[in-house]
Amino acid sequence: MFDKILIANRGEIACRVGRTAQRLGVRTVAVYSDSDIDAQNVLQADEAVRIGPAPAAESYLVGERILQAARSTGAQAIHPGYGFLSENAAFADACEAAGIKFIGPSAKIIRTMGSKSSAKTLMEKAKVPVVPGYHGDDQNPDLLAEKAESIGYPVLIKASAGGGGKGMRLVSSAQDFGASLESAKREATSAFDDDHVLIEKFVTNPRHIEIQVFGDSHGNVVHLFERDCSIQRRHQKIVEEAPAPGMSQRLRTKMGAAAVSAARTIGYEGAGTVEFIADGLGDFYFMEMNTRLQVEHPVTEMITGQDLVEWQLRVAAGEVLPVHEKDLAICGHAVEVRLYAEDPEREFLPQTGTLRRLRLPQGEGIRCDSGIAEGDTISIHYDPMIAKLIAWHPEGRARALRRLRRALDQTEIVGLANNIALLQRVIDHRAFAEGDLDTGFIDTHADELMLKPSCPSDRTLACAVLAIELDRREKAVAQAAQSSDPWSPWNEVNSWRLNDSGRHEIRLGQGEQIFVVQVSCEATGHELDLPGHHCQCAVERDGERLRVCIDDTWLSVSAHVEDTLVAIWLDGRQTIFNRLDALVDEAGIEESNDRMVAPMSGKVIQVFLDAGTAVEAGTPILVLEAMKMEHIITAPADGTVSAVHFLAGDQVEEGARLVDFERKEG
Repeated sequence: MFDKILIANRGEIACRVGRTAQRLGVRTVAVYSDSDIDAQNVLQADEAVRIGPAPAAESYLVGERILQAARSTGAQAIHPGYGFLSENAAFADACEAAGIKFIGPSAKIIRTMGSKSSAKTLMEKAKVPVVPGYHGDDQNPDLLAEKAESIGYPVLIKASAGGGGKGMRLVSSAQDFGASLESAKREATSAFDDDHVLIEKFVTNPRHIEIQVFGDSHGNVVHLFERDCSIQRRHQKIVEEAPAPGMSQRLRTKMGAAAVSAARTIGYEGAGTVEFIADGLGDFYFMEMNTRLQVEHPVTEMITGQDLVEWQLRVAAGEVLPVHEKDLAICGHAVEVRLYAEDPEREFLPQTGTLRRLRLPQGEGIRCDSGIAEGDTISIHYDPMIAKLIAWHPEGRARALRRLRRALDQTEIVGLANNIALLQRVIDHRAFAEGDLDTGFIDTHADELMLKPSCPSDRTLACAVLAIELDRREKAVAQAAQSSDPWSPWNEVNSWRLNDSGRHEIRLGQGEQIFVVQVSCEATGHELDLPGHHCQCAVERDGERLRVCIDDTWLSVSAHVEDTLVAIWLDGRQTIFNRLDALVDEAGIEESNDRMVAPMSGKVIQVFLDAGTAVEAGTPILVLEAMKMEHIITAPADGTVSAVHFLAGDQVEEGARLVDFERKEG
């Protein structure tokens, strides 16, 4: 085993690798960019080395800086995690030349299987079924358009060098092909420094099934069964589970054998994933092989009882795989959801900012993998994943889903829009519960999954008001305790009034709704005039939670109170209210329709039109990029672009005025 390894990544995978290495007695070296100096994996490591500015292209993707950090600290091996340099053959070559072990397959294998094109060619020769498509080297746009036409729409444009939905576009017609190709190539260059793409037939109602494989340097290869990763948005997974719902033993055996055959054919070493598209008829097609550990590997670990990161370290050190295929068995069911800082109601736009509250669940059969703590910042430079939440149950899928649903109910995030409510709706959906899955699940059921927040109940509103009242009281008590005259009547916090009770008004907002609650403070509690009724209430602290009494009914509530907002977690739902000043105009300030603002913080990477250009509704005006994902700003109606306020290369903050637009009259 190694004495010291360097972890060339960040976030939850860097934390996971670090903990596993330290458990095995291996010292760890973290690398960090300027925005990651206080990251959890950096604080956890034995040593940490700065590798450059925040943008990944100037830090985590600069192989020579990673190698220099390894040399200067005496690390014998580099674990690349996933993403960044994990599937970069040139970096694997550089590690070998430097005498440092790359924890993963050889550069030759990465080149062969890391390129979707060459991998598909190899699979075709090996008689493994592949999706019809074009995988050639000629990237002439006209040729690619011809190939798409001959394959037949709809088609997928996919980055040849990577995954994670980066550089992928679904194209339904020839007229959309050119713009989609340009966008896919730009995104592929940003994410993988390689703009090569391939064209594939889009399989209708497909399920995304992948097989975990593992090989060692002694010629042993095993598979650790399948994962279903069909629940996706923007071609990126958000729910994964193992084993796949409804998978027959015959099909499992057939797909497992195909995956092992693929790995044996190339002499695979380390962790890898062979990804397939399966249709509803029992047929499956090879898509690609990821020559690295996958984000969703925890569900495989949960159902097999194996530690795949430990396997990576042991295999890289020259050890034999710890088990044979006959020793592996499926135990129970595991489901993973990815908690993202993104806004599902705004086309899943990534969010940036500070996590002002983060509470992740614990308990039997629950696992949380995260590289972020409360107070950390999600920046524009990296993936916006906050955590992975995994639930396992020995008695099958239904019980695992119930356990997961409760865990989601206990997850608390304040500071950034997130996808918890969407995940709850996915888990609750009848089709999901029945295993009726495909990669278009979210689009198919969008009307049910993308619900606008409903009007909060009176008891939720009451809990918010009582949380504010308790917060005021606790702050007053703390202030009184610091007073030089603790017996002063001005330090009393009992709301005493001469011949009256203390009365005041609390105003809360949610979206366009404003709620006004009259509060009377009594010796025994509070009286609230809510929109629906008048009630007697009381509140007390119970550890991190609150015990709230509303008309003789006691509730256990979680709350987070700030000067500008109050968040309540009740009945498995998070509700956030803005705290309004009664002196501020309720109506607020309406934004003019002719000013187009940035929906997220990011970088302007292309401006299509100049001021004065007449356009039709939907015409692209400029492209924003954040976290390696593109967002196209389009004309909201027929009209004229009267001003463009930024150039390509400019950084913009969320809400920045991008374009002035004049609508066509009539």
